[in-house]
Amino acid sequence: MSSPDTGTSELRTRADETRDRLYRAAASAFAERGFYGTSTRDIAAAAGMSPAAVYVHHRSKEELLHHISRRGHQDTLDLVREAVASSDEPAGQLVAVVRAFAVHHARAHTSARVVNYELAALDAQHLPEILEMRREIAAEIRRLVERGVADGVFHTTNPRMTATALLSLGIDIARWYTEGGEWRPEDVGEFYADLALRMVACRRD
Repeated sequence: MSSPDTGTSELRTRADETRDRLYRAAASAFAERGFYGTSTRDIAAAAGMSPAAVYVHHRSKEELLHHISRRGHQDTLDLVREAVASSDEPAGQLVAVVRAFAVHHARAHTSARVVNYELAALDAQHLPEILEMRREIAAEIRRLVERGVADGVFHTTNPRMTATALLSLGIDIARWYTEGGEWRPEDVGEFYADLALRMVACRRD
């Protein structure tokens, strides 16, 4: 017989699993049909739930999108910061950041498509938060490129545009990547990391 604490923990775990199943179903449906082409019934069916059960966890389809978007952007911001912290010099930081960014967008390409291409569906209450997170991600990359230029190891006349190009390349992976193709996420990450060094005209001996 389980203790009251154990029972509560098990209930919480089941609730978390149900929410995760709901988020995966919503992300898959949004990626396939777009936010406006997806109904709550579509999401419920994909999650193996009734439409009424969806509203136990979220008040609206838009709230589901906000959660997916917020979690996706936070994961990206965290991995960028961790990659920057993994090296003391700009070239190593750039390689780590671009590799991690590319691998993430390949592995999580379904949710990443939603996170990056369904922003317009977020309401006025949620959109500013997500845009601020995107600005923070862009700022991390821009500062990295600027540090490399200041140290004389990167050579670009426009660090801000270079940072934007690096971000755009990584984000677009979610649009074209599919499992079981010619390239593994790690292959994409290594190629994009080398490409990033070429973009900033950095030679590593």
